[in-house]
Amino acid sequence: MFDVRLIAYAPNGDRLGLLPHPLGFEVGYPLNDVPALTFRYSRHAIGADLLAQPCEVAVEWSEDGHTWTEPPDSRFLRIRRGTAVTDVAGVEAFELPGYGWQLRKVVLFPGSAPLVDGKRAFTSATPGSILQSFLAEAQARGSLPEFDWTFNTTRDSNNKPWAKSLTIYYRLGLDAHTTLINLAEQSVIDFRMEGRTLHVYNADSALARDRTAAPRVDLMLGRDVLDAPDSGTLEDAANAVLVVGDDGFRRSYGSSAVLPWGRWENYIGQGGVSDEGTAFLLAEGSLLRAAQERVQHTREITPVGARWLPWRDYQLGDKIIAPASGGALEPLRVRQITLTKDDKGTVGGNVVLNDRFLEQSIRLARRTAGIVGGSTASGGSGAPPAPPSPRGRTAAKPVGLIVNPITYVDASGHAQGQVTATWGPVLLDVTGEAIDIDSYELFMRENIVGAPWFLVATTEPGDTTATYSPLLVGQEYAFKVRATSQGVKGVFSDEYAALIEVDDTPPPVPTAPALSARLGVIHVGWEGLGFGSAQMPADFHRVRAWMQDPLAPGAAEVGYLQAAGSIVVTGQPYGALREFWLTAVDHAGNESGPSASAVIAAVQLVEGDAADESITTGALAANAVTADKIQAGAIEASHIGANQVTADKLAAILALVTRIVAGDPNAARVELNDDGLTAYDEGGVQTVDVSSTGAVSIVGQLATGLTGNRLVINPTGATQPEIRFLPGSGTNPARMYVDGSMYPGEATVVTVSGVSGSGTAQARVVHAATDYRIAIVNPTNGLAGGGYLVAKPNELEVGYNDISANLQRFKFNAASTQFAGKWSFSGSEAGLLMRSVSLSGGSSYSVNWTFTMVTIPRVVFTADNPIPDRLAFHMRNPTTTNFSFRSSESSLGAPTQFTVQLNMWAWRM
Repeated sequence: MFDVRLIAYAPNGDRLGLLPHPLGFEVGYPLNDVPALTFRYSRHAIGADLLAQPCEVAVEWSEDGHTWTEPPDSRFLRIRRGTAVTDVAGVEAFELPGYGWQLRKVVLFPGSAPLVDGKRAFTSATPGSILQSFLAEAQARGSLPEFDWTFNTTRDSNNKPWAKSLTIYYRLGLDAHTTLINLAEQSVIDFRMEGRTLHVYNADSALARDRTAAPRVDLMLGRDVLDAPDSGTLEDAANAVLVVGDDGFRRSYGSSAVLPWGRWENYIGQGGVSDEGTAFLLAEGSLLRAAQERVQHTREITPVGARWLPWRDYQLGDKIIAPASGGALEPLRVRQITLTKDDKGTVGGNVVLNDRFLEQSIRLARRTAGIVGGSTASGGSGAPPAPPSPRGRTAAKPVGLIVNPITYVDASGHAQGQVTATWGPVLLDVTGEAIDIDSYELFMRENIVGAPWFLVATTEPGDTTATYSPLLVGQEYAFKVRATSQGVKGVFSDEYAALIEVDDTPPPVPTAPALSARLGVIHVGWEGLGFGSAQMPADFHRVRAWMQDPLAPGAAEVGYLQAAGSIVVTGQPYGALREFWLTAVDHAGNESGPSASAVIAAVQLVEGDAADESITTGALAANAVTADKIQAGAIEASHIGANQVTADKLAAILALVTRIVAGDPNAARVELNDDGLTAYDEGGVQTVDVSSTGAVSIVGQLATGLTGNRLVINPTGATQPEIRFLPGSGTNPARMYVDGSMYPGEATVVTVSGVSGSGTAQARVVHAATDYRIAIVNPTNGLAGGGYLVAKPNELEVGYNDISANLQRFKFNAASTQFAGKWSFSGSEAGLLMRSVSLSGGSSYSVNWTFTMVTIPRVVFTADNPIPDRLAFHMRNPTTTNFSFRSSESSLGAPTQFTVQLNMWAWRM
């Protein structure tokens, strides 16, 4: 089965080891951007020591659990972590960018050629020339010693000649990461990392493989794809663009795209652009992106039962076949792959196909890094087109900055943040002289060291208040403001941080569903209101409809409604009870409690297949059944009305020489004949037999009652013959059944308890001839969740195991007793102690037990990897709290300096 895992590496070094117990992780692979890995890890778990210092973490995948592969963009830097000191579990949260993030730490220095207006010129340069200038010069200065690349000035990483050249001017201090992203956003290159090596290709070449031809990759709903939401927009559509650069450069470009309202225009203002070729490249990229509606197709994928797997069968940039709008299969490009693994070890994820929103958000984020000065497309030096402006004096910094954040719900129902910033007016310049202010500029960034600042508001000279929205809820932002005077930028104020509170209020509980059954299907209706006729709030998104078999609890979502209406549930067996309820969800993901439930069963009402009693007298017209429509001999006992056959019409003793039938003689019926009393179902299969000899056989469900404490034997819908024990209230049964598949030819009895109140635990007992098992399991997936016992003819195993692979186990057999796990002790108890200590650079050491022994113990130890490797060691002066440890060797009477890993075993009395 497809699986993913984490491996730790030393910074720019060798593999350190497996990180076996993350408390879930998520890794996102966007096309032409830096990937990100987030995970949580307990400081008490195995492998936590590898994360105690900066390191690299690699993500690997496997199809069989034996062969593991590190895919592209899967090496990450452990540079950000967080924890709560009050958390006794010691859980730390890690946020890791990809290895290529280090390109942020490479900046552009002056070259050998003279600067042009303070900028470094790249004239008719290939992307390889530009990037290699950053990288090679940085390594010559000692930066990124292990960073490698596979392209050069003339050919890309696929050994193909560069398709495009640019003439462009970059400001000094611009970082290589921003430049790399900039070139990708201009549709000049595609790139990715493989381990510590950067691969850069011509745009839409090596990272735009066509997987739509046989054998094509086709993601199918229900097999590879679980959920498939779509969003589309024409907001960025355009078929004409005006490019404005430095020194009066102006060019207009158009495309052949036909838009519904005719000509739509766009604008690109790019400082540093002054030649026709670069302007055309920028316009071409903009028009290609804006030629049609941009549609986001997010497809939730599952490795369970899927035919096509990420990385094995498709990768970032590939064109594949997948469900597009309306579910129709179309060629779509993979824009992002996200893989997740929860704390139970379940792997999932999603792919984003032709994602307009992702491309736009990346473009906007990179503009704040300094390349783009408020333009609508990427490229150029990032400075605004250079205007002539008078020079003035530098204004002093504003004081008293205060930012007030609020959370609101916009017209689309989404929670957004808004801030109002105020500050004191600036009256003086930096020398203390009076100054006239012509505007104030408010800047904002995520409150993270190193995050880029960007301008969000500009005010008039006398206005010291500014507002800005929308902002992401749950995010903390930093703000600063400065004044300008005659084009000269003043000193920034002190920073002010503000947190946009999250929306954590769920919608009202919906009213109970209205159920009806017709034509063999169930209709689940909702009136569009909350309990007590409450109106749904503006951020309401949908109600989810849930269904379960009340005799076999296990809720499943069967559909959703975004307004009053109904959904149709098909495929349910006739006559089997189904319980339904609703929950409401808002755009922030907050979910209400469940509504009141309702129960119904699907009823047969199709021609030729009507259920017993489903056609009543009200469905027949008066005089519709006449004598000429009754077949001779067709009126049997069931057709004779009450009190129509009286005793004076019958003999004292009736000798049964034929049969009496209630129902269809060839289908569902109850029959009395000379062999006894029998019953048959709709297919004519016998279900009840009470023979004249006294034997009784029943096929189907037999219950001791409809409610309360009761037994249900062979319940409807069960896959194995079983007995259910139901409590006095609720529908959480214990079950006992026979499973013939575990050991073919042998009846294995399985007993399971009801599910715990939290829905996470259930006791399971298996009785087989050579296998007896007791375990606590997770009822949703059957995986171990606590203590267990396994008894076989030749061994006994008892222990504890859970989904996080915490294993404590004793195994007994005729040859030995085995133990796996950790020893621990508390208080004054005796116990086996095991400890490992790293000793470095000394000649002798005092090693502490970290606890006090009752008596002076005897200790056994080994010393791994001694340096130098000829050393011999011995213990001296043991006490109840510590002992001395030193080398037996000496040089000129002085003990030898050594480094060693000491492993100790001792018995605590």
